[in-house]
Amino acid sequence: MMRKEKLVILGGGESGVGAAILGAQKGFDVFVSDLGEIRDEYQNVLKHYGLSYEEKQHTETLILDADLVVKSPGIPEKAPIVVGLRSKNIPVISEIEFGGRFTSAKTICITGSNGKTTTTMLTYEILKRAGLNVGLAGNVGKSFALQVAEENFDYYVIELSSYQLDGMFNFKADIAVLLNITPDHLDRYDYKMQNYVDSKMRIVQNQGPDDWFIYCDDDPIITAELEKRTINATKVPFSITQILNEGAWVENDTMKLNVNNKTFDMTIYDLALQGKHNLYNSMAAGLSGSIVNLRKEGIRECLSDFQGVEHRLERFLRVHNIEFINDSKATNINSVWYALESMQSPVIWIVGGIDKGNDYSELYDLVKQKVKAIVCLGKDNSKIIAAFDGMVKEIVDTRSMEEAVRSSYFLAEKGDAVLLSPACASFDLFKNYEDRGRQFKEAVRNL
Repeated sequence: MMRKEKLVILGGGESGVGAAILGAQKGFDVFVSDLGEIRDEYQNVLKHYGLSYEEKQHTETLILDADLVVKSPGIPEKAPIVVGLRSKNIPVISEIEFGGRFTSAKTICITGSNGKTTTTMLTYEILKRAGLNVGLAGNVGKSFALQVAEENFDYYVIELSSYQLDGMFNFKADIAVLLNITPDHLDRYDYKMQNYVDSKMRIVQNQGPDDWFIYCDDDPIITAELEKRTINATKVPFSITQILNEGAWVENDTMKLNVNNKTFDMTIYDLALQGKHNLYNSMAAGLSGSIVNLRKEGIRECLSDFQGVEHRLERFLRVHNIEFINDSKATNINSVWYALESMQSPVIWIVGGIDKGNDYSELYDLVKQKVKAIVCLGKDNSKIIAAFDGMVKEIVDTRSMEEAVRSSYFLAEKGDAVLLSPACASFDLFKNYEDRGRQFKEAVRNL
């Protein structure tokens, strides 16, 4: 009897468990290993499928004889178990790469330092409302691999982080979308910006002349990279600073799209998502919809009434005429820049967490203009306090969400906004940015 190929999954979360189910379905001998705890809901799924797993350890003898390893994007390349796998030349891939090997569905893949989730959700909504058989995957929605195993979608809209792209080799995006590239996650890229840029540019790998590459023509890093590289796909730029012949641009407060022999326009004031960053997101989503030949009336309707994404500039609640805004998904400087830039009221800014190599000087001008007090939220806020010392009237150091919200409330006056826009990862005090955002909303409700 032939030996089954051994598939080891590192990480027992959403992506790992999805890959495990797909692997079992495709005849692999599957083993799941997680150095941390595996949540009960995922353990129950693994038990239901009769899959072997371990938690709170990586047993090297069980892992290093794998034929193929699917690694969670949260596990860094420098982790000892990954180093060990590399030394034995055992292929290590991402769940997206693995899922892509077993589907012929068309893929719209979206990456960028900021705006990924909003653009992904908006694009998915446009396709879904048009009646297409479409799945939502990547950093949002269910595991891509799980959907490949259990669904039969014709299209997938996939949000991709740089970590996921790093583990993708043969996968190809039919439509690749690159929103922007700004410094982020540099701690995972040896603090070298070019390493991070190279990671993001993997979005176009394996594309051919029948594929599409949608990108921001206002982003200096992207435009510089495109001069160095050969892009085989049809290039579709979007811009809010220049008038283009093809792609998407703004003219006389009207967003214009011209792609795939289709033209389309709508006033920017009719867009549901306001602000410069959301104009870019709407352009990218509108272009994707046009490329798959959707009716412009349907695209226009979706762009005009889309509700937005939880934890991304979510105007949550007013308490005594103080507005509380949940922007927990803002885990880097550029996201915070956009958030502060869009504020019309004086801001009490809640910031902090695990710093990813942030350069806070990029925010100085906006902080001077818009922020009246800073509430730091994290285990170590010394870098933030040093960066903004003397720039605002008050800086408060807090260690819990309840304390941060209460401090913000006392610092705010009627007409002010309390903005949770942390610029940092959440893992010092919270499970993830969603947990941080939900705790924020709960603390506001309890005021």
